[in-house]
Amino acid sequence: MPAKTFDLLHLLSDANFRSGAVLAHELGATPGQFRQALRELEHLGLELVRVRGRGYRLAESYDFLDAAAVRARLGEYAQRLHLELLGACASTNTLLLERARSGAPTGSVIACELQSAGRGRRGNSWQSGLGGSLTFSLLWRFDRGAAGLAGLSLAAGVAVARALASLGVEGVQLKWPNDLLHAGRKLGGILIELHGDAAGPSAAVIGIGLNLRLPAAVRDAVAQPVTDVAAIAGEVPQRSRLLAATLVELARVLDGFSEHGFAPLRQEWTARHAHQGRPVTLSSGAGKVVTGRAAGVAEDGALLLETARGLERFVSGELSLRAG
Repeated sequence: MPAKTFDLLHLLSDANFRSGAVLAHELGATPGQFRQALRELEHLGLELVRVRGRGYRLAESYDFLDAAAVRARLGEYAQRLHLELLGACASTNTLLLERARSGAPTGSVIACELQSAGRGRRGNSWQSGLGGSLTFSLLWRFDRGAAGLAGLSLAAGVAVARALASLGVEGVQLKWPNDLLHAGRKLGGILIELHGDAAGPSAAVIGIGLNLRLPAAVRDAVAQPVTDVAAIAGEVPQRSRLLAATLVELARVLDGFSEHGFAPLRQEWTARHAHQGRPVTLSSGAGKVVTGRAAGVAEDGALLLETARGLERFVSGELSLRAG
């Protein structure tokens, strides 16, 4: 997003009227640059109100992420989490993975108002509208290698569900291995990317995307049923408050995961399992399809399915409910 467009959004964020002349002056923009910035805000899905003699305002106030407000809510983790807020970037995961390779410390966090190339699991894109989602990535370093981090995405899912529940967003379920659902619709996703030696130490970049208030254009661009916090809870928590709550729960869970792995979280994850006991289909990238009944997960986070061959375990694949 061009700098003047982002600056204009800051000026209009309180949804109060301002004249075009005043706005252009505060932006240091020519009339043409000012009009272009207005068009870009509308292109990004924000609704502008124009009234002759009064000027311009947003139809609704814009809830900017506030670094100071986030840090004030981190409590005991304030010194361990290093937060950076960006207006726009391609992908918080990509950027933080680059920082990890350059030695960024554990607890580094990048949050972004707008991602232009957000990524999901298995190469899927992550669709998000400006202000309608919470997207951030957290770097966490481990003494063990990648092979010892099985179940990390499931552990992160438990942390995010806890944070949402603490702010009144109830009924969030988890889909193996990395989705958050509500009533069968996708609410959010988790993308884990690893860096380091196979035997250790290693670093995990944990990307989180949560739908808060999805505009119709974003809903139409997603090829699956989706939902958002506004539909579930009615009132959307302040984004800074939600980011802080999620970071605190993630830090708590990751501290425990570093010592004990996923096993202590297994029961809590299973209690939130969206497909527990239901007939499902598991498909792999190699074209293999397995049907069975979801029987939860093992202590290392592997999916357990009751199939015609008995209880089987799987460590990768795409899970979906089986029709009928």
